[in-house]
Amino acid sequence: MIVNAVITFLETIAPPILQEAYDNAGLLTGNKNLHCTGVLICLDCTEDIVQEAIDKKCNLVVAHHPIIFNGIKKITGKNYIERTIIKAIKNDIAIYGIHTNLDNVVHGVNGKIAEKLELEKVSILAPKNNVLQKLIVYVPKENADYLADTLFKAGAGQIGNYSNCSFKSFGIGSFTPNEGAEPKTGEIGINEKVEEIKLEFLLPKWKQEEILQVMKANHPYEEVAYDLLNLENVHQEIGSGIVGFLPKAMTETDFLQKLATIFKVKAIKHTVFTNKVIKKVALCGGAGVFLLAAAKAVSADVFVTSDVKYHEYFDAEGQLLLADIGHYESEQFTIELLFELLSKKFPNFAVQKTGANTNPVQYFVS
Repeated sequence: MIVNAVITFLETIAPPILQEAYDNAGLLTGNKNLHCTGVLICLDCTEDIVQEAIDKKCNLVVAHHPIIFNGIKKITGKNYIERTIIKAIKNDIAIYGIHTNLDNVVHGVNGKIAEKLELEKVSILAPKNNVLQKLIVYVPKENADYLADTLFKAGAGQIGNYSNCSFKSFGIGSFTPNEGAEPKTGEIGINEKVEEIKLEFLLPKWKQEEILQVMKANHPYEEVAYDLLNLENVHQEIGSGIVGFLPKAMTETDFLQKLATIFKVKAIKHTVFTNKVIKKVALCGGAGVFLLAAAKAVSADVFVTSDVKYHEYFDAEGQLLLADIGHYESEQFTIELLFELLSKKFPNFAVQKTGANTNPVQYFVS
């Protein structure tokens, strides 16, 4: 198996188009066409992680945080980023980052946190727009069902928990084949009128190329008439954060204890207690305080995230409990998520979780 087989699979789970504009997910070092000897999964790729990959004979490191995030003009080994890159390249180690694109899918980083908290009825806290398109294609009446079925199989027509969704309307199509055309119906120079069906489908932007190729390959006409429209509609399974419900309401103290136990944290920073029970939970792994307004808008009882600044705690305004559990701590189960996905897809291949804790933040407890 080659490195690209792993990458291709991961990008069906978290398409690169879903990463934020500031991000740098993707293949960062290495050749995607090399034979893959094994995969090592981690949260942060450091020199020690590269050495662990060498020791475990894994030539692909899959990390949540991209080691190359900002622009690099020189690679001289002056910091841990440059030293990690040099070590990886010297030892033919490919590094792949799967970052905000994995944050932005419902069963990604935040979905795993929700699973650990045993949340029910989970949904995206802040769904994204501009990731859906509408495909409109005109096809002879007798070919409409076949074309629709092929497009469904390619990924068109999925709306939430519903599949094979489309709209059909009847009309008359007209065309005149010119010299050089090879029409299935009609003759050169003569205007032809055909009973046609107008088919309409929703599709995610990241499947556009595949779906258009399938459409053209299975359409009976030499030249296919179609429209592709960008939509403002939000995608309910794509976006930032998660909101869900605890199976049973808890006191604020009990909920914080639950967080401390599950995420193995020594201390949790939080706002003043609201003296309300916790039932509806909003969360975002990593630095997610930008979603605080969204958490308040859905009337969450608590918002769990990390990297909250001093003055940002005031923004909770007593409407909910704001809890900061630490960046590494909030995202640690991403390693488990990626391990489960890759092990299931490649059951006979060497997929390993790092044995190292790369959290740069330590706690002194007096």
